[in-house]
Amino acid sequence: MQPSKLGHYYEEFCVNQVINHSLSKTIFESDNNLFALITMNHHPVHTNLDYAENNQHKCLLVVGTLVFSLVVGITVPDISGKAIANLGYEMVKHLSPVYVNDTLYAKTKVLSMKDSKTKLDRGTIYVETIASNQHGVDVLKFRRNVLIKRQPL
Repeated sequence: MQPSKLGHYYEEFCVNQVINHSLSKTIFESDNNLFALITMNHHPVHTNLDYAENNQHKCLLVVGTLVFSLVVGITVPDISGKAIANLGYEMVKHLSPVYVNDTLYAKTKVLSMKDSKTKLDRGTIYVETIASNQHGVDVLKFRRNVLIKRQPL
């Protein structure tokens, strides 16, 4: 048996590579409630079933930043497990609502790669991640630059 491997080195990525992440997560009401409480997002569409049932979506919506956080976490074993730093996120788009009891899946495409000009032990990958629910509906998309270690010599 081989020990688990967290992340990949810079050289293991290639432009246009698509990674279907093996992790997934069903979002339970307790996840949504706790996240809403600790982030002080008390909008009733996330925390009040009566309110949610009488509004547009007719059920509780998951806090958008929870969806974003979970999807980033789903990508860690494949994208940023060997990262030095996430340099920035951009174009975070919520494409469809996420409801309590939805399951999130994600895939990431490597858009470009850039060697560090100042330090030979690293490089930056620019990736786009798309998350979908259990019905195959895309719910979230974002891009980010990740500074990744090179394989040790």
